[in-house]
Amino acid sequence: MFDKYDPHNFEVQWLEVSEALVVLVAAILIAWLIYRVSFAVVMKIASKSDSEIDDLVLRKIASPIKWSLIAIAITLAAQVDSSLAAVWEPLGQFLRPALLGWIVYSLVKAFTGAMELRLDAATDPVAVRSRRTRISILSRTATFAIIFITVGLMLFTIPAVKNIGATLLASAGLAALAVGAAAQPALKSLIAGLQIAITEPLRLGDMVVIEGHTGRVEEIHMAFIIVRTWDERAVVVPTASVLDSSFENWSRKSEILTGPVFLHLDPATEVAPIRAELERFVGQHELWDGRTAAVLMTEAYPESMELRISVSAATIPDVWNLRCAVREHMLDWLRREMPGALIRHRLEVESANARVAK
Repeated sequence: MFDKYDPHNFEVQWLEVSEALVVLVAAILIAWLIYRVSFAVVMKIASKSDSEIDDLVLRKIASPIKWSLIAIAITLAAQVDSSLAAVWEPLGQFLRPALLGWIVYSLVKAFTGAMELRLDAATDPVAVRSRRTRISILSRTATFAIIFITVGLMLFTIPAVKNIGATLLASAGLAALAVGAAAQPALKSLIAGLQIAITEPLRLGDMVVIEGHTGRVEEIHMAFIIVRTWDERAVVVPTASVLDSSFENWSRKSEILTGPVFLHLDPATEVAPIRAELERFVGQHELWDGRTAAVLMTEAYPESMELRISVSAATIPDVWNLRCAVREHMLDWLRREMPGALIRHRLEVESANARVAK
């Protein structure tokens, strides 16, 4: 009723498994030795260079190259051993796209790190922000494309998924319309991110005013931008909305900026003493860069006039601090030296009643 145990078949199967294991171990050892020897030689050559870029690239690609060599060695060994081929080929078809994607991803990260190392040696802060923004956006775009393609190639090695893909390709027109409609926001964000990387309306580290929020651009992603405000809040702004509406970039070309201080005074006030006091004060202030210190009467009303004081500094934080210092000093000086210039609208009921009672 039952097949009897056949020692001969068991011995044959054991020999086949043993041979496959020996071939597998030998292939792995040979690949590992090739990796160790070749990388030792390459690292020794790279160590003689003064640049850190080649060392960075080699460190990034070391692991994917090692496992790729092992996979290649097992594939070659499977060509001479059918038992090993029966086990490895289904697994290898799934792993080979993953290893290839890993190598390309590591290369992108290595070259990104190399370009960032070069930025550290640059002296122009505007150029540094410009290049850092491009590197950040383009590396994220390349990473997304690599992961998307790698996962697609891995899934298409599965027969069931491959059949589904063939069915979708047969109805490519409807699928394209459906995918296009569903992915419209993502595609819009992707295009906006690439447009920001190419045209650079804003860059990492720029001081901007977006949707009423003032702060530094901290991160630029394909879908959103993070602006860090002065009170350390993180404002998340959709990338597409940045290009759809206007915004202010205070550090587009440089950090040099001119800031205003407005004073509303009595129309009979003399402007010349105020202008002289401003020039004396900013001339002694450490934050003033010597470019701009002006007092202009920008508006005149029946009961008041508006003076705009313009001061400049080398950086945006210095402009802010200088404006605050000028505002505080000028009001204090006006209270002491020209009290009649300050507008007063007060209703003193008690003193008025006292005068009437007399």
